[in-house]
Amino acid sequence: MDFEKIYQEKKLIIENNIYSYLPSLDEKSIKVYNAMRYSLEAGGKRLRPVLLLSACEFCDGDIYQALPYACAIEMIHTYSLIHDDLPSMDNDDFRRGKPSNHKVYGEAIAILAGDGLLNTAMEIICIDISSSIKNLETTTKKVLAASEIFEASGCKGMIGGQAADIDFEKKELSEDVLNYIHIKKTSALLTACIRAGAILGNADEEVLADLTEFAKNMGLAFQITDDILDVCGNQQLMGKAVGSDAKLQKMTYPSLYGIDNSKAKVKELEKKSLLILDKYKERSDFLKNLLLYLTDRSF
Repeated sequence: MDFEKIYQEKKLIIENNIYSYLPSLDEKSIKVYNAMRYSLEAGGKRLRPVLLLSACEFCDGDIYQALPYACAIEMIHTYSLIHDDLPSMDNDDFRRGKPSNHKVYGEAIAILAGDGLLNTAMEIICIDISSSIKNLETTTKKVLAASEIFEASGCKGMIGGQAADIDFEKKELSEDVLNYIHIKKTSALLTACIRAGAILGNADEEVLADLTEFAKNMGLAFQITDDILDVCGNQQLMGKAVGSDAKLQKMTYPSLYGIDNSKAKVKELEKKSLLILDKYKERSDFLKNLLLYLTDRSF
């Protein structure tokens, strides 16, 4: 299969639609709108919406029916990056090769831009649910997908993981605590993308369980790869500073186990994920290639 072509096609679907979901604001509030759009336009891999669309497609669902949820989850991810870069958190000056939101618009507007993207994501999903309110089966499916996204982005997922990440700075961690942070902060939202997409695609229980296990392993492998790149990645390719984990004295897989052992852990998780999808044969080719792309990336 031409993985790169298919990935770019899905990414283009997101690029062609996501801005239409942004709110129309009057001139008195235009600065926050511009700040929201600035970070969305910075681009990136669009990994999370591509994952959601791909899981829906894997289950023979209509990816255009899943599009509002894919765009919403990209807004949630973008809001988290704006807040991550703030001086009170990771204090990063660059994101995706451009000045961080707060470096352009100031901290107050950056905070509000993040809040605006999060709230807009909720609006997008609620509006889509309300459009099918007379169809119980469709509405139930949409509500279940929404609950996956909302929980994974909240205190039980990403926010909880970020809070633990901050709380445990400059402290020695066990592997258990480190996995907790990685799973909550990163893997939870990636898993929600897969689960929400599969639910919208009418996955049965067996397929949903398999995709969930695949996503959990993939999410942890993704974050460990991020940790490795923060040590030995190329700043130009990554579009942000490297070495920030060490600067903030965060415990990561490389700091706990070293680069070689961290790479071995990624390979172990990669193998587990691929085995889960083996029984689906050609149907799982894109997801398998996506996993390999994520664990062998340079940015």
